[in-house]
Amino acid sequence: MTDKPIRSYGRTGGRPLSPRQRTLVEEMLPQLRIPADADALAEPLALFEPGRQALWLEIGFGGGEHVTAQAARHPAVGYLASEVFVEGLAKCLSDIEERGLTNVRLWDEDARALIDLLPDACLDRVFILFPDPWPKKKHHKRRIIQSDFLDALARVMKPGAHLRFATDVRSYADEALERFLAHGAFDWLAEKADDWRLAPADHVRTRYQTKNLGDIAPVYYEFRKAG
Repeated sequence: MTDKPIRSYGRTGGRPLSPRQRTLVEEMLPQLRIPADADALAEPLALFEPGRQALWLEIGFGGGEHVTAQAARHPAVGYLASEVFVEGLAKCLSDIEERGLTNVRLWDEDARALIDLLPDACLDRVFILFPDPWPKKKHHKRRIIQSDFLDALARVMKPGAHLRFATDVRSYADEALERFLAHGAFDWLAEKADDWRLAPADHVRTRYQTKNLGDIAPVYYEFRKAG
């Protein structure tokens, strides 16, 4: 028997959902849920209507503000979005409905399980924005940026695919950058300090980010998959 992976997220429930939110989770989420089947994901773009030209993945989308804004800006992209927090899923579903988006599919389990189901070299872009920092040192092993997780990401990203990692926690910023650079499959694209200190032009601020809960101003690391 293999050990279960350490959870990289905390609680999945929060405030009670409104009746409308419950309806979205019960009726809309099953229609948009990514199938937990490797065969069904052999051609991930087949989850979407014809015409999608690229596949993006966002891991841990919180309230979904970034997901829906990017999906609206890029209708030719098939957008896979992962979040275990049910209130965040409900908010994202509401935005998807209001915007009339057809290019988003949702995963409400551990993102690592989804990555394991995806075929090699299928992703054109990945976002990991303000993941749970697990600030206590004894909990750092729960941070999602670990060497085995980067192995998995490297497998499913196309050569030249881009990844954006953002955090507002100094210890996580330092640790994550060290792990990315040590891995070997990711080229850091920064050439000057402003390349990681300033938000990229296409960044969408999230509700979490506006709370300023971290101990530093946000940093934005942009990587390119080598090869």
